[in-house]
Amino acid sequence: MTTVSAVSETPDNPADVDDPPDIEGAAPPEDRHRLTALQGLAALSLDAMASVAYGPEAIVLVLAAAGGHGLGFTLPVTLAIAALLAVLVASYRQVIAAFPDGGGSYAAAKTHLGRRAGLVAAASLVLDYVLNVAVAVTAGVAALTSAFPELYGDRVGICLAVLVVVTAVNLRGIVDSARVFIAPTAVFVGAILTMIAVGLFREGPLSTAAADGQASALADNATTVGALLLLKAFASGCSALTGVEAIANAVPSFRTPRVKRAQHAEVTLGALLGVMLIGLSVLISRFGLQPVEGVTVLAQLADASLGHNWAFYVVQFATMILLALSANTSFGGLPVLMSLLARDNYLPHVFALKADRQVHRHGVLALAAVSAGLLVFSGGDTNTLVPLFAIGVFVGFTLCQTGMVLHWRAAGKPAKALLNGLGAVLTGICAVVVTATKFTEGAWLIVLALPAIVLCFEAVHRAYRRIGEDLGLGRVPEPPHRDHSLIIVPVSNLSRLTGEALNAAVSLGDEVRAVTVTHTDAEDRRASQALRRDWELWNPGVDLVELPSLTRTVGRPVSAYVRRIYTYHPTTRVTVLIPEVEPAHVWQRLLQNQRGSVLARAVRRDTDAVICRLRFRVAARRGRSDAY
Repeated sequence: MTTVSAVSETPDNPADVDDPPDIEGAAPPEDRHRLTALQGLAALSLDAMASVAYGPEAIVLVLAAAGGHGLGFTLPVTLAIAALLAVLVASYRQVIAAFPDGGGSYAAAKTHLGRRAGLVAAASLVLDYVLNVAVAVTAGVAALTSAFPELYGDRVGICLAVLVVVTAVNLRGIVDSARVFIAPTAVFVGAILTMIAVGLFREGPLSTAAADGQASALADNATTVGALLLLKAFASGCSALTGVEAIANAVPSFRTPRVKRAQHAEVTLGALLGVMLIGLSVLISRFGLQPVEGVTVLAQLADASLGHNWAFYVVQFATMILLALSANTSFGGLPVLMSLLARDNYLPHVFALKADRQVHRHGVLALAAVSAGLLVFSGGDTNTLVPLFAIGVFVGFTLCQTGMVLHWRAAGKPAKALLNGLGAVLTGICAVVVTATKFTEGAWLIVLALPAIVLCFEAVHRAYRRIGEDLGLGRVPEPPHRDHSLIIVPVSNLSRLTGEALNAAVSLGDEVRAVTVTHTDAEDRRASQALRRDWELWNPGVDLVELPSLTRTVGRPVSAYVRRIYTYHPTTRVTVLIPEVEPAHVWQRLLQNQRGSVLARAVRRDTDAVICRLRFRVAARRGRSDAY
């Protein structure tokens, strides 16, 4: 089955591809459940914002292998990462305009590199988003257990509790989640910028209390700073770029004009992230900071800039909160991506459904379930998951940049193609270096998982294609014609339920037959004889057919009877109408024998008959329900 999606490409004038306003320029009513540019930052950029807590540290830890001389390259490496960030932001700004339906790397790769490349990009994004949730939650909880060691044994339970909270907020809608997360995002960004501004005016560190007494992670046998070491530091520091693509993936979540709002959010994210990364790197060089065991680089910088006081703890607490909540980026981006994959028949169509608040609830719940499994599997340990993190996003970056190169070449704009080509080369190098350096630490799982996910996408697509061929989608069907219709009503006794079922049956079909399953036990034979006697006295004008059975089953005799009818009357339209009681209270469903469900499953499994389940509502009477 093929679904044609409307994708417009007009990057030069974003307004041309944006949502048209309603009458007299009024915004669509559903916009109240969509994001402003500021809310988009809070909902979709927490992953990127929080990366400043571990991006600079990743650079320092690699360069520490070359001793103090190696740490002197922290700023140049960071500037190279900031340059790549600028390229990525510029590229994704254009991706937002070219693909206003969202999808980011998936949409760009699918359009310009082909279907298979698009699926690889989608698989890489799926892996990145799922791992981001697990890494973010475990990192936040790790910060909490570092402050309160007595909670370390309960870290898995705490991780799951945080995941439940983030999931519940996102089920309320992306706007509600953005409103919840605006405050912690503002506190974190304000704290980091304040720390940088204050630190730039200090001649030396104000305090080193956080690192005092801790073992240095600086290598004793310092090596020379070679190109390979710098390349590894660059690739490790690029973990700070994860999350940059999330806004481009979720453009439909923004209010009208959604393209402009998404672009403003993307540029603002890039500017804030670049300033924070460069500012922290300058402070690392200014204070001559060295990595130590058990204390993060960010904690040392806060100590050196603000002193070991309440301001230090504000930075630490804000970092802990934002790390835990940065999982929200995945909840904002992945469900939208899954809806696009479902629309293109690569995922079950249920993921394309939206709730009233513009929420892809099935995508949110699926992400939460898989992330919970990862948290349990890893035991809430960040180090188990970090080697797997960020590889997928570099693959997505590279495919997206390559796709945009072809886009600009086709548009006759070589300068923009050159910019994206540079980005593709850099992110491609990062993907190779990170995979190679972390392969034995668990990255081999990603190497296996990427093609496995692509194969799953292909399997779903083939299934939908076969279904579409069987249904004749895209072809005009034959004119409808009338066939003889037979309604079969299973009964076990006489009651108002039986009468209502026969009333419905004679209204629906040309012929009606009531069937009852009889067993060989003496008690069952007596019940069958009593039903036959009562039926003849009632005389409803409908034949009662007895279906003998040697086993105490209901579904198989009825389905066998339907198959016999098809054998002798193949053109007859058979409908099995199953009467059922609808209790007055939910708890009373436990009192039912579920025979209707068993019968429906058997008929559906063994025949092509139409199944109709007639619900007879039982009204409550003064606090009690009717007997049945």
